[in-house]
Order: sequence, then structure tokens, then C-alpha cells
Amino acid sequence: MNPVTTNAMRTGRGLSVGLASLMDARQAEERAAASVSSSAPASIRAAAATTSGAPVTPRAFTCRCGRPLFFGNSQCLACHTPLGYEPDSHRLMPLEPAGPALTEAHRNGTAPPAAFWREAGADSTAALWRRCRNQDTAAACNWVVAEGDTLSGDLPLCRSCRLTRTVPDLSVPEHLGWWNRIEQAKRRLVSSLIGLKLPVLSKINEDPQRGLVFDLLRAAPGAPPIITGHKDGVITIDVEEADDAWREQCRAGLGEPYRTLLGHLRHETGHYYWQRLVQGSRWLRPWRVQFGDERQDYAAALRRHYMQGPRADWGQHFVSAYASSHPWEDWAETWAHYLHLVDTLDTARSFGLDGERVALNYERYTVKDLGTGEGAQAREFLKLMHNWMELTGVLNELSRSMGVPDYYPFVLSLPAVRKLFLVHRMITATHSAAQAVAPAVRRSAEVPS
Repeated sequence: MNPVTTNAMRTGRGLSVGLASLMDARQAEERAAASVSSSAPASIRAAAATTSGAPVTPRAFTCRCGRPLFFGNSQCLACHTPLGYEPDSHRLMPLEPAGPALTEAHRNGTAPPAAFWREAGADSTAALWRRCRNQDTAAACNWVVAEGDTLSGDLPLCRSCRLTRTVPDLSVPEHLGWWNRIEQAKRRLVSSLIGLKLPVLSKINEDPQRGLVFDLLRAAPGAPPIITGHKDGVITIDVEEADDAWREQCRAGLGEPYRTLLGHLRHETGHYYWQRLVQGSRWLRPWRVQFGDERQDYAAALRRHYMQGPRADWGQHFVSAYASSHPWEDWAETWAHYLHLVDTLDTARSFGLDGERVALNYERYTVKDLGTGEGAQAREFLKLMHNWMELTGVLNELSRSMGVPDYYPFVLSLPAVRKLFLVHRMITATHSAAQAVAPAVRRSAEVPS
């Protein structure tokens, strides 16, 4: 929970690759996906996605002009088409004004932007969208909101921005840039959570009891520092974590191999989802087998960690040194690591990169290593882990060629892998439960009143 001690993950450094080869791979993937009819049963489409290595949450897109687009784009830099990200379908859509705004006055720039938008090239019956209210703020949000979404009234907030309850004083110039960086990281996180079919509802106006919100704060001069942490669905972020120089000073001083803004957000959502998925559920007993008894004194455990440092053998049991401080922190660090792993692999696959195509052969884990009889689920997880090992092996070598620290300076022990597998099982179960509920909800909606 403490920003000074969280061993957070980061998404890594950019890779220079041939754009033509990436586009060829991307187009090949799109052709493969298109070969499965959208009217085919969901199970067949899911199987096709799995065998083709399609990402759960895509990160690479193509404009209607054929140029590449990326997750954070709000406009095509080639043809200047407006863009909007729709999180439920994981699409970055080219947009055009809808309704009365389709006039010559709008086209020549003498009319204000249209209130409603439609996917470019779609017919008049296609869904209508509104741009997020934060499009024109320092948050620079590129997400869209469905026409019928009335949670935010006439000034809509997207699924990510509606999770922010408090922002820092925006009259302070440096806060504008920090808020922008935090919201960029949060949009990437939230899109991943949605892609994994996890519950992501705002505590403000969607689920007051069990929802999630972020308070982005900075301590006043002379006041006690802001502690990044989570409590009952409220994640507090010290906005200075968005200051690269300050964060690097903390990272170097504490000897953390990774310390990033996105990593903090992932870590703190781990605490939130512990309450949502583990506490009081059927998962609590297997969770304690892997992570330990969370009922031990949390404050005392953190004091001991700060005073004495991590366990000498932490690398043999945990994903990070900080994870050894208490079972809750072990869970949050493992959760963050899993999200880091999945999103990075999704990004690689979005650009045609896949660990299965890497010319490295590591010693493989087996289903027996995971200590469970769930064969199909275990094999799926092991494929994920093996792809990750092979991909990061090459990325580390690329980092060394560039003279920078290793992209992924971790060696995961078997106990740490088993903990990651439990995270995978729980997320998969949540996904399956959501799919089972959806048809029942649709059927009830079809019953005449």
C-alpha cells in the first residue's frame, strides 16, 4: 500500500521494429480472425482466437485510411480522422459526426463539434457515441460513451474517467501533466480489467457499495505525505508518482528493479480485487494455502519489513522483495505481475510478436509443477508462462544491446508461478461466471411485462 515500498511493474521500453513487417503480421492476423464468421458460436470464435494467439485486449489498430493506430490515439495523424476507443468491444474506431452536425458548416470548421458521433462509414442505423467529457481537458481522454449511457448526464464520462473521484488542484501547472499521465495509465489498466471480464464499476454512480474510485491527491506544503493505498474500494494515489524524476529517485533509493505509475495502479487494484474475489469466498482457503494467513498483524509486518528488510530467501518464494512483507502485499504484487504479464503479451501479439515464434528453448514447467489436477486450465496457463519466458528472454537481450537495464529483471520461482496460477484461475472463474449470468439477464429482459 505504501508508495515508497511497492515494488511496482512497468510496461517496458519501446522496441524498434520494421513497420512493414508488423503491418504484414497484423493484417495476417486480421485475415485469420475474419475467416471465422461473426455469426459462429461463441465457443468456436473463442477457440479460433486462442489458436491464432489473438490478444484479449488489442493494442494495435488500423485507420480507415490504412495507416496504423495505437491505443492512446485520438486522431489519425495521417488523415486526421477523429478516433474513439470503445472499451467493451476493445476497438479504436474512426469517427464521423452524426445527425444535424453533418453540414458544410461543420466540414469547413465554422460549426462546433458534433454532440454525437458514429463509426466512420457506418450506415444511419449504427450506434451513436459521445466523446468523453475529458477529451478536451488535461486528461486528454480518447474514449467514447454509448448514446444511451446517462450516468454522467449531458457531460458524459467514460468507464475509466468516471472512476476518478478527486483530482489535484488543476490551477497548479505541474498537476496538469501529472493528471494526464495518471489517466493514461489508468485507461490502459481499466481496458485490461474490462478485457479480463472483471467487475469495473464506479463507486460514485454505478455500485456505491462494492464499486471502485480513485482519489488523486498531493500533500499541501508542511502537511503529512499522501500515502498511496486502498481501503474499501477507494484507491488513493500520490500524484507525485507521475513525476518521473521523483519516482526514479525513490526507485534507486529503495533498490527496486521496477517502479512505475502503471505498476502502482495495478498493485492497488490487487487489494481491491482481494476484497471482491477472495474475502468471504470459496477462494479464501486455497488462497491461504498459497499466500499465507492474512489475519496476522499487518501493521507489525510492515514495520518489521521496513526495519529489517525483506526475507533473505524472498526470491525463492515471492515475485518481489516487498511481497514477502505480508500475505496481502504478496497477493497485490502477484496480481500486478499477472496484469503486467498479460497486457505485455497482448501488446506483443497485437503487433504480430509471439513468444511461440522466438528461437529460445527454456526448461518448461509442467502441469504437475502447478500442484493441481485442472489439466486444461493448467495447460492454458503454462502456454502463457512459456510464451512470456521466451519473449522476455529476447527483450532482455535487446535491452542489453541498447545499453539499458534488462526489460524484465526477474526469475520466477515455482512458488511464485503457483501463486500466479491461482490469480489466473480466479480471473478465469470470474470470466466464466460473467458469461453464465449474461444469457440469464438477456432472457429476463425478453419476458414481456
